[in-house]
Amino acid sequence: MALGARTAMPTDPTGPSHDAVLTLAQWFSPSFPVGAFAYSHGLEWAVQAGDVADATQTRDWIETVLRHGAGWNDCLFIAAAYRADDAGVVDATARAFAASSERLRETDLQGAAFATAVAALNGATATPRTYPVAVGEAARHAGLPLDLTAKMYLHSLTSSLAGAAMRLVPLGQSDGQAIIRALTPAAQDIAARACTTSLDDLTATAFLTDIASMKHETQYSRIFRT
Repeated sequence: MALGARTAMPTDPTGPSHDAVLTLAQWFSPSFPVGAFAYSHGLEWAVQAGDVADATQTRDWIETVLRHGAGWNDCLFIAAAYRADDAGVVDATARAFAASSERLRETDLQGAAFATAVAALNGATATPRTYPVAVGEAARHAGLPLDLTAKMYLHSLTSSLAGAAMRLVPLGQSDGQAIIRALTPAAQDIAARACTTSLDDLTATAFLTDIASMKHETQYSRIFRT
């Protein structure tokens, strides 16, 4: 065999290929340059206000984001961008659904960073998008499975928020990891349902998390960008 030649990886005919799983693992790894560690999604203000003070409240807060806030909507945007011939309209809708200027900046900066990183890997030109739209568009071009993409995106969001809570509440590593594990089934269920619906199902009833992101804009002392 020639030096450097690629060997075909075994695949499971009932599931995604190893290449797809590992590509998504790279995209949503903490090492991928989207700066997820810099954003708390309003959680920093909630901790300072006393609304989130322990592991139970942290889990409830994150689950609310997943089920009734950006988690659900982001999966809808991923699916819509994945199916769209031109994701520009989807991107405009995603921007309109950002609940605050900080949330818009968060999804805008992360999306641009994600698109730039993926384009650099593929030798292509990046098109700046909001984060979920960039993910959906990239997954389509890479031929990755939509449902797995959405599930791993939500798992990454869960991990990022739990990581922020470990620093802010603060939580121990064990509590933080327990929250991620406990919310994994919810993330899988939310993503699976979102992939079978459309943008007609966009909704936003996680009001306190939205208010927290607005309050964070004027928070005096902070370590996170949102």
